[in-house]
Amino acid sequence: MIETPPPAAAPPPALVPPHAVPEGMSFTGRFAGGLRDDLRRRLPHYVDDFVQGIHPKVLAATLFLFFACLANAIAFGGLTGIVTGGAIGTVEMIVATAVGGVLFALLAGQPLTLLGGTGPIVVFTGLLYTACGQLELPFLPVYAWTGIWSGVFLVVLAVTDASALMRYFTRFTDEIFASLIAVIFVVEAIGSLLAPLLGDAPPDRALLTLVLGLGTFTLARGMRNFQRSCYLWRTVRAFVSDFGPAIAIAAMTAFAVYERGVAIEAPAVPAVFATTQGREWFVDPLAVPVWVIFACIGPALMATILLFLDQNITTRLVNARSNRLTKGAGFHLDLLVVGGITLGMSLFGLPWIVAATVHSLNHVKSLATMRAQTTRDGPHEVIASVRENRVSALAIHLLIGASVLLLPWIQQIPMAVLFGLFLYMGLTTLAGNQFFERVMLWITDPALYPSNHYTRRVAHWRIHAFTAVQAIALAALWLLKASAVGILFPVLIALLVPLRLLLARSFTPAELAVLDTEEEVEEAEELLLNSARG
Repeated sequence: MIETPPPAAAPPPALVPPHAVPEGMSFTGRFAGGLRDDLRRRLPHYVDDFVQGIHPKVLAATLFLFFACLANAIAFGGLTGIVTGGAIGTVEMIVATAVGGVLFALLAGQPLTLLGGTGPIVVFTGLLYTACGQLELPFLPVYAWTGIWSGVFLVVLAVTDASALMRYFTRFTDEIFASLIAVIFVVEAIGSLLAPLLGDAPPDRALLTLVLGLGTFTLARGMRNFQRSCYLWRTVRAFVSDFGPAIAIAAMTAFAVYERGVAIEAPAVPAVFATTQGREWFVDPLAVPVWVIFACIGPALMATILLFLDQNITTRLVNARSNRLTKGAGFHLDLLVVGGITLGMSLFGLPWIVAATVHSLNHVKSLATMRAQTTRDGPHEVIASVRENRVSALAIHLLIGASVLLLPWIQQIPMAVLFGLFLYMGLTTLAGNQFFERVMLWITDPALYPSNHYTRRVAHWRIHAFTAVQAIALAALWLLKASAVGILFPVLIALLVPLRLLLARSFTPAELAVLDTEEEVEEAEELLLNSARG
């Protein structure tokens, strides 16, 4: 393959701006200084957060994300029930998602972030349950103390400006983390849809499962892209695009009801509202010896690292410049609220919830108004504005809370439809991820590479080398999370920062400024030039 060197007309490295410290990620040197800054930044917008929620786009986002978050609670709740012997299950996950989500929507600094259970947290909980079995300790009291300590640690981190450490996380880390979560969704969805086909299920069940899952994905994606078509009026296209996922879920559920002669998998939820094992909701934290209380500090530190990174990386992605948010970030306030929620959930044996990457990014996209933009990279869609509000997040989690009163109705939604929604959200998250775009260059004819900011300024083999490092890091995270030492998963995420710093020895500052920039180079140059003119 003949390499094409960067054109001579490329701007000098001095024109590429250095990484600016993102808003809300500066160390203040004052006790709770960052937290107080978050409050000063976000409080003036609090009333407007509710006013902006009165809009059809908010209703569409609410319906879409309600089903998405409910699917997440059912799926990860069921998985938690498996790894904890039923001590914490689907109902507990639904309650935690509803209560924690409502509190976060009302109190957090960035209400576009949605909370929920995540794969890494489920893995950690399962490892803690196994350790309790080996040490012959009661799981729920140990879980409670681990969560209590972790909640306290998160509060301490919030009042000491610890979220400012995220300034050292760049697009390099963000892309790997977002890709990991998206791939988890895609792999889980595909595996679940193919399981009946590869197993001993009857052919009609296997076929209907595929039809429902792929039908949900195809309808949701097709209607989402309908806005770019030339058919009907613009308002109709916008309506179909906004309500596409909700329409897809309703349509495929109706089709499944019509084909009720074929038995397919339904959500594993009980018919009545109660804990999975029928235990009392409150966990007695004094049901363990005193030494266990302090021994729980060890696993609590690991849980804190996981929750801290998961929360802040997701919120950082939500507040990315490309999303055009205008009301400001609230990293420290968000972490404080999550710390309080973690502490409270632990006392009732409820799952720990944190910012859910895929759901949060889809929340932003569903509230966004897109516009066509043609640059030297070619025509593409970018976010023009986002309807920043608290109503959608609040309504989503209130509906999830109400769903515990409608458990028999929830059982009517086939799991295949929910996994089709998982597939849609996972692939939607990958779309627009520059790392994924660069991976696709590996199987693209070099003569047909897009003319974008990095292909014009960096030699092709250097682009592939940078992408290969990210791919190896992603593979390592994937393997570690599924291994016997999965409890160390958060540590490896944190180690992505020194790995990125080490790349400065192999790549020039100009190359890293292009490959790891948070915004398009053309946009950065325009900002610099406008600043110079001003």
